[in-house]
Amino acid sequence: MKPEEIKFTDWSRILLGQVPPEFYIELAIRGFLVYFLLIVSMRFLGKRMSSQISRVELGALVSLASAIGVPLLSPTNGILPAFIIAFIIVGLVRLISYISIKSQKFERVTQGDLDMLVEDGVMRVNIMKRVRVTRERLFAQLRSENLNHLGAAKRVYMEANGSFTLVKNEERQPGLLVLPDWDEGFIDEKLNWTDVRICKECGAKMPENNTRKRNDVSCTNCGSNEWTKAVLEKQ
Repeated sequence: MKPEEIKFTDWSRILLGQVPPEFYIELAIRGFLVYFLLIVSMRFLGKRMSSQISRVELGALVSLASAIGVPLLSPTNGILPAFIIAFIIVGLVRLISYISIKSQKFERVTQGDLDMLVEDGVMRVNIMKRVRVTRERLFAQLRSENLNHLGAAKRVYMEANGSFTLVKNEERQPGLLVLPDWDEGFIDEKLNWTDVRICKECGAKMPENNTRKRNDVSCTNCGSNEWTKAVLEKQ
C-alpha cells in the first residue's frame, strides 16, 4: 500500500478494509470453523493443555487474539472483521455455557470430565496413560501436598481443567514411596519400611496367597513383575 493512499478520514478503509461485502459471510463461517477446530484440537491435546481454565475459555482467548492481531498488523484489513469474529466467539461461549447448564452430557463433551488417577493408594495406570500423566508428574503433585507415599492418598482426581484434587487417607496405610530414592537420609527420618510387598510401578499389593518367587508374579493392576516394600510414616 502506497503512503499517499493512507488517509485518516478514509473510514470505509479503516472499518471495512479492502474486501467486498460478500467476504463478511465467509468471515462468519471462518470464525465458527476456527473456533470449532481449536476446541476439537485441545480436546485431543489433553487436559494439561487447558490447565486452570476450560477448553472453551482457552479456545475463545486464542481465537480473539488471532482475530485482533490481523487488523492491527495489516492496513488492508479493517477493524470491523475482528469485531464480528469477537461477537461470534462470545456468542458461542455464552451458548455453550447455557446449554452446559441444561445438559450435563453436553458439558462433559465440551468441557471434559474428571478422572480418578489414584484409588485407595493404587495408581490407575490405564487412566493415567489415557490422560497422559506420568508417574513422576503424579509423584511431584503428591509431594507438593506433603505426602510421602501413595498409601496416604485415598483418591487423586484430575479435574476437567487439568488441575489435581487430593483426598487424603484418614487411616494409616502403607504405600509406594513417592520420594526420590537418593534422598535416603530424609526417607529414614520420616518413614519405616514395612514387610508389605507392593508393585513397584503402581503400588498394588502382592497377592497374599502367592507361593511363587516374587519375580514370577505379575501385578493384576498393571502387569508389572517388579515388587518392592511399602513404607509407612513413623509415629
